[in-house]
Amino acid sequence: MTKNNQPIPALRQPERAVVATLILPNSAAEAANDPMEEITGLAEAAGAVVVGGLVQRIAKVNPRAAFGKGKIEEIKQMALSCDADLVVIDFDLSPSQGRNLEKDIGIRVVDRTELILDIFATRAQTRQAKLQVELAQLEYSRTRLMRMWTHLERTEGAVGSRGPGETQLETDRRLIDKKISDLKRRLKEIEGRSHRAAIARDYPYTVSLVGYTNAGKSSMMRRLTGAEVYIADQLFATLDTRIRTWKLADKRSVILTDTVGFVRDLPHSLVASFHATLEETLNADLLLHICDASAPDLSLHIDAVEAVLLEVEAQEIETVLILNKWDQVAASEKVILQARFPNAICTSVLDGFGLALLEKQVAGYLDRWSLHLDIEIPAASGRVLADLRSIARVISESYQEDRWFASLSLAPHHWSSLRGQLEAAGGKFKVSVEP
Repeated sequence: MTKNNQPIPALRQPERAVVATLILPNSAAEAANDPMEEITGLAEAAGAVVVGGLVQRIAKVNPRAAFGKGKIEEIKQMALSCDADLVVIDFDLSPSQGRNLEKDIGIRVVDRTELILDIFATRAQTRQAKLQVELAQLEYSRTRLMRMWTHLERTEGAVGSRGPGETQLETDRRLIDKKISDLKRRLKEIEGRSHRAAIARDYPYTVSLVGYTNAGKSSMMRRLTGAEVYIADQLFATLDTRIRTWKLADKRSVILTDTVGFVRDLPHSLVASFHATLEETLNADLLLHICDASAPDLSLHIDAVEAVLLEVEAQEIETVLILNKWDQVAASEKVILQARFPNAICTSVLDGFGLALLEKQVAGYLDRWSLHLDIEIPAASGRVLADLRSIARVISESYQEDRWFASLSLAPHHWSSLRGQLEAAGGKFKVSVEP
């Protein structure tokens, strides 16, 4: 009892889940060392307690209920014996397959996309992330309204509904479409006020961390920038884009961004709704692809990340592969990995191994991409001088009478706007590396 003699509400018990994986020929699940590991981790990330699991290898999906009749009965019996509240399917079910499975098993069925959407919904913190998740959920549920409203009859002719004769299904679809349009409009407004756009003038280069979920991206950001960022040993610990300043040893600074991690078969609706968040990747000059080198399914994780980068059209951006968690890799496996990925940088956030080499390589990319300018400009051109100092690295400078002379290193994408400013101010310049 509380001090006001009111009963303390009982804490909601976590749901008990049975997970079932459907493995098709040549699928990512078939290639996994443990095909149950990821879906189990996703279910636990959603707050469920996994009490059982099984796998069916099948040549062709059963169009009625995905699994074969015998396997469905096996799932049902396991759910009963384990006192499960729901069944989680590591497969994207069609609306009819989900409906039929629930009828056959007798308890709630959640497929892979629905599960990931649920995790995103509980993890979203910012207004943008919450709107993005809501958009993805609406687009997912729109095609599944029949499953949710099978108990409703047509309302045509009923009191209060006469006229167009819409079904409840049609009404809901129309309302969802309106809500989707509204969410897209609101997201577009937020995108126009992005934090990155506000600070991009201050730091000429952007380096983006990408990688499989739980590969150590957030830990890497904390180590490189000293920023306090949330870190957890769980899938999808980070949903919102985080932007920090990374100051290199040569005093140059870059924008370092960290965004949502990827998994295999990341739902297309999520990729679409989170496109603005993933565009931080598109805006990057360099991608640091962080991998968990100790993961048994390392190759699958790399393939999954590359598939998402291809979907958001970021595959052409220069990428450095980082084999992180190197301290957790056995000596014999290290030799194999270095032979397989000769251009990768091996790092350990825990003890700092490899981070100096990583920084040196990033600095080398900046040098290679930068324009080197020798400029002369009237010292009274205060606005132009301020802009130059904020977005260029001043290598050397001097004043002679009323003129400012300087050698600068400048990012190419800033040159087009600065060139016009310099010319308008009566400045002179020489570009030693053409943009």
